[in-house]
Amino acid sequence: MLKSTLKIMSIAAISAFVIVSAGCQKKSRTEKEVVVYTYDSFGADWAFGPEIAAAFKEETGYDIKYVIAGSAVEAYEKVLAEKDKPQADVILGIDNNLASEAIKAGILEQYEAHGSDFIAQELFDALGGDNYLTPYDYSHFAVIYDTESGIEAPQSLNDLTAKKYADKLIIMDPRTSSTGLGFLSWTVSVYGDKNEDYWKKLSPSIHAMTKGWSEGWGLFTKGEAPLCVSYTTSPAYCAIEEKNERYVALTFAEGHVMQVEGAGLVKGAYNPKGAKTFIDYLISTNMQKKLPLKQWMYPSNKYARVKKEFTKVSPVPETTLPTDSVKTQEAIEKAVAAVNK
Repeated sequence: MLKSTLKIMSIAAISAFVIVSAGCQKKSRTEKEVVVYTYDSFGADWAFGPEIAAAFKEETGYDIKYVIAGSAVEAYEKVLAEKDKPQADVILGIDNNLASEAIKAGILEQYEAHGSDFIAQELFDALGGDNYLTPYDYSHFAVIYDTESGIEAPQSLNDLTAKKYADKLIIMDPRTSSTGLGFLSWTVSVYGDKNEDYWKKLSPSIHAMTKGWSEGWGLFTKGEAPLCVSYTTSPAYCAIEEKNERYVALTFAEGHVMQVEGAGLVKGAYNPKGAKTFIDYLISTNMQKKLPLKQWMYPSNKYARVKKEFTKVSPVPETTLPTDSVKTQEAIEKAVAAVNK
């Protein structure tokens, strides 16, 4: 099997940043350019980002320059590395597992976006409050099951450690992927001080630990393994766009943790006016109502109506578990060591 190779795929996977459109250095910037650091499943040609950029330019005259990382974690690390000489105006994808670290690092400027009143306070609270990050979407982490795999669907996180699921699960590296970090936060929430023991038991079940979500989801849909860590909303794309209901988000009785993604104004941004305008636009009702069928997440704006075709295949778990970003960060190295042992 490919397990031993794929487990260290984070070393061999794509690590370069892709700049969509030119002109990312300050000396070649204009007041009508907004540089946005983001992740591949938002900024790539096939994602929601280009559509937003086109509409934004038409309505405001601003050009969006996406700098695309393989994951939100990598985008954050790039902003952190450039802290003294920031190149980005906006960063997208800092979630509730990274928010406290990003705020503490001092890379974000407070901004109360126009339209914030349309967003539930609990989503702001998940991102640390104080308007350092503006929520633009959310979903719950889940295990996605291939109904054509011929294996029985697991009913809990503990079930995943059973021998019958050996080499059957694709996860993402919590060091480089916000999805991977989210899964870790889920197990930390459920197992607490026994989390390391859980990961040791889970290790034989892991077929691949990929660098980012896109890579892992791609392996899953190619049939590499019948189970994949993702979101409760992920099967909606296959069901709606491909008319394929083969993949199902499993909901576990023990509960799930939620991911809330935020947009942040970078401290020291070259174009703070344009950055603020972009954040306002991202959470506008007009953009948010398009988000579920483009970003495949729930919109943060409560006035953005979500179509039934999306909700019927995107279950909302009965129990949302609390997360502890500090304990999650502390658990990273031990979890990775358990997988790679």
